[in-house]
Amino acid sequence: MNREQAKELVERYNNGFANAEERAWVENWYMDESRKFQFSEKEADFLHLKEKIWIATLQKSGLGNSAPKRLALWPRIVAAAAILMVVGLGLYFYQGNRSLSNQLAADIAPGGNKAILTLANGQKIVLNDAAKGEINRQSGITVSKSKDGELIYTAVAAEEESTTTIRNTISTPNGGQYTIMLSDGTKVMLNAASSLTFPTALNQKDRLVELKGEAYFEVAKHKNSRFRVISGQQTIEVLGTHFNVNAYADEEAIKTTLLEGAVKVFTPGAAETIEPGEQAVWNKAYGDALVKHRVNTAQETAWINGVFSFDGEDIRSVMRQVSRWYDVNVIYVGPVSEEKYYGEIFRNSKLSEVFKILKIENVHFDVAGKTIKVSYNQRIPVSNLQNNK
Repeated sequence: MNREQAKELVERYNNGFANAEERAWVENWYMDESRKFQFSEKEADFLHLKEKIWIATLQKSGLGNSAPKRLALWPRIVAAAAILMVVGLGLYFYQGNRSLSNQLAADIAPGGNKAILTLANGQKIVLNDAAKGEINRQSGITVSKSKDGELIYTAVAAEEESTTTIRNTISTPNGGQYTIMLSDGTKVMLNAASSLTFPTALNQKDRLVELKGEAYFEVAKHKNSRFRVISGQQTIEVLGTHFNVNAYADEEAIKTTLLEGAVKVFTPGAAETIEPGEQAVWNKAYGDALVKHRVNTAQETAWINGVFSFDGEDIRSVMRQVSRWYDVNVIYVGPVSEEKYYGEIFRNSKLSEVFKILKIENVHFDVAGKTIKVSYNQRIPVSNLQNNK
């Protein structure tokens, strides 16, 4: 493949038109070239060359000194800087490996399928330790774990059914996620640090569940049987649909993103019906402010496909997601970076690999056990470097 073909492929990749084989080629090429590059100059020379590469990248991109403060994270590769990519990112990966190797001698692995099921009687079942097959039976409902690790609630014979409402709770820790199939056929995938409280039998006219944290719902359609999700003071009402709810306590807003069907979002001061491709945002600090707008649903639900996806998030927002998935505590030292992050990182990456990507600009991470200290060094303005050449 010649340089023009490679550039065209990278552009297709960035614009989302590359097929699976092409995406794999670009990502493997990027990582292979990064690993090959070796660097032996002094620290000052490295930083100076890194700035020169940054300047050249801006100029080749046609952005000059007016470029917004944004970081293009791997695998969203900057096509305009394809010639500089191997040199610049190779230098960065070498430096990152050297500076992080001592800090992360025992690397932190990503999260995985972990959850606890709390039964109505208070009994707790650690699902990641439970054997496959039936693990409990409650008033006409069997609870089993599939070979894929999914928790499944199934209604048994009608004569065994009970009119008593029994509620269970499934909770994921930091560093955990889990999928559950409710007794009505609704599938729910919980993100890290989340919980879902639900009736074991969802055959009433009003199917009501309570969510804390984030979950993706594929609601089974049942005629004349609505499905409601309560998250704090917000309620979502549907008949049958696919949607995502981000309702973490440490986030400023609750975000409801619709992929299929229709939902109505109720808050103390407003109500909105949203359509596929739209998101309802309720800022918890302003009870009357319920706003809907169109979003990239693939990005909003990237986590269910094993990806962190950033589109202008600041470091605090990024690190909240990192802290939940890797089960770490984050503290900030000094001024906080104003950089904005754009791109994707695979959630199956080890924490050191995530840090190598996030510290492309002047955000630095010091690791002590499970505490991450984040600091920021103000970068020398591009104009000053150009004047000193």
